Amino acid sequence: MQTFAQPREFARAGRGVSLALGVFDGVHVGHREVIRRMVADAATRGDAPIVVTFDRHPNAVVAPDHTPPLIQTLPQKLRALAALGAEATWLIRFDAAFSAQSGETFVRALARDFHPLRSIFVGDGFQFGHRRSGHVALLHRLGAELGFATHAVPAVATGGGPVSSTRVREAIRAADFALAGTLLGRPYALAGEVVRGDQLGRKLGFPTANLDAAGLVLPPNGVYAAHAVLPSFSRDAVVNLGLRPTLGDTRPRLRIEAHLLEFDGDLYGRELELVFTRRLRDEVKFDSLEALREQIRRDIAAAHVAV
Repeated sequence: MQTFAQPREFARAGRGVSLALGVFDGVHVGHREVIRRMVADAATRGDAPIVVTFDRHPNAVVAPDHTPPLIQTLPQKLRALAALGAEATWLIRFDAAFSAQSGETFVRALARDFHPLRSIFVGDGFQFGHRRSGHVALLHRLGAELGFATHAVPAVATGGGPVSSTRVREAIRAADFALAGTLLGRPYALAGEVVRGDQLGRKLGFPTANLDAAGLVLPPNGVYAAHAVLPSFSRDAVVNLGLRPTLGDTRPRLRIEAHLLEFDGDLYGRELELVFTRRLRDEVKFDSLEALREQIRRDIAAAHVAV
C-alpha cells in the first residue's frame, strides 16, 4: 500500500477515486467495515480505493488536554489499513493550519484534488473540520453539487454493544484481551521502539527489551504472557508492565519490559510488537532480588503454558 503526504503524489492514471475518511484509531471492526465497503464500491467501477486519515489524533492539536491515549502506533495503524485492501493512504499532517479549515473547505479540496471523486465513506457519526463543521449532512449536500455519493456506515455491534475506540480502550485497561480482540477483529498488540534500560534484567539472568510506548493506552500494571513479534521472527515472551517496586526507586517510572524466551540479541531502535495473551499476576514487591529471580522463573514456566 502506498502512503502519500499530498494528493499529487498518488498517480492513478485518470481513474476515479473512492475515499474512506476517518481517524481510524485502532482500525477496529467498525472502521474495517467502512473501509471494506469503500474498497468493494471502488472495485465495481475500477476506481482507486484510498483511505484518508491523520498522522495524529486531532485532539492533540485542537484539544491537547482531552487527547485520548492511542490504541496503536502509527506504523501499526498503517499496517492494519494496508491489510484491508486499500490501494493507498493519504496520511494528512494534522497541524494548527489544517485544523483551521472548515468542513466545507476540506470537502471541496477533496473533490478538486481527487477528481473525479466518485464516493466518500464515513462512519455515520463522523465529524471533521473547524469546530466540527463537517458531518454527514454536509457530505450529502456537497456530494449532490460536486458529483460524489456519500455513504454513512452505521456502527457495528459486537461483544455486547456498538464497537468504538472508547470500548477498545476500556477493554485494554481491564486486561480483557478477549473482548479487545473481538472489537478489533484481531488480537490486541502493544508496540513501541526498543530503548535502552538499566540492564537489570540481564544482571538477573533474564535480559529484557524495554519499550517506549508513550501516548498509548496500556493494560494495568502486572505480568503478562505475550507473543513478541518482529518482521523477521516471533518469540513467546513474559512482559512486566509497572514500577518495579522491589528496587525501591525513589522516583519510579512506568516501564514495559519484555523477556523474549529463547532469544538473546540486540533489538535497540527497532519496533517490537507484543501480542498480549493472558495476565499472569499482579506486580509484587519482593524481599530480595533472589526472590524476584525465582518468581521470574515461575512466570516463564507459566508463560509457556499460557501462550
